Amino acid sequence: MILRGLLAASLLCWASGLGAAPNELTSAERAEGWQLLFDGKTTAGWRSFKKQTFPDKGWVVEQGTLKKVADVQGGDIITTNTFEQFDLRWEWKIPPKANNGIKYFITEERGGPIGHEYQMIDDSTVNNPKQRTASFYDVLPPTEHTALKPPGEWNQSRVLVQGDRVEHWLNGMKVLEYELGGEKVKTAVAASKFKDVKGFGERLKGHILLTDHRDEATFRSIKIRELR
Repeated sequence: MILRGLLAASLLCWASGLGAAPNELTSAERAEGWQLLFDGKTTAGWRSFKKQTFPDKGWVVEQGTLKKVADVQGGDIITTNTFEQFDLRWEWKIPPKANNGIKYFITEERGGPIGHEYQMIDDSTVNNPKQRTASFYDVLPPTEHTALKPPGEWNQSRVLVQGDRVEHWLNGMKVLEYELGGEKVKTAVAASKFKDVKGFGERLKGHILLTDHRDEATFRSIKIRELR
């Protein structure tokens, strides 16, 4: 009887859209303006950096995931659309020793795929705090945390850009917050590899980018809500 009741409750929850499967939106999310950046079936909405086509190697759609194939260089991929203020969320996993990242504020007017990067890496390989998972790569470190799942397990990440405030989240924990154009960011950028990049550290309208570091990385449930 108890089992039957639990099953009925689960079916009711699924039917009402309160718990969406991977790569799906709940009815509440659709009403709030969320949109999927990956539908779980195709590469629609993505293309190579500075190209109008999707790479013919290096990236595959596999069992409801978007996967970067190890040791096959296909290049970075970007969203066809651009975003300025947004709430971006995604799930990801990497094998031991692997490295990847999601970048935002990407513009093709710059010489290369340069933007703010949410680092995703096996932290056991990292000594520099500014290169840990959920850091603003090479600029600001995340707070000390134990939120990162072991290699091979799914993580949930979030980047929130609202006004000049940016937040990085990892598995439900806010681990970094910074102000675009603020003195803290300016000082940190001046000490980073991006010190000579004009406008770096400021908000702009740009693409979302998935990096190709040659290592395997798997993504799903990539979704975004634009903020006004």
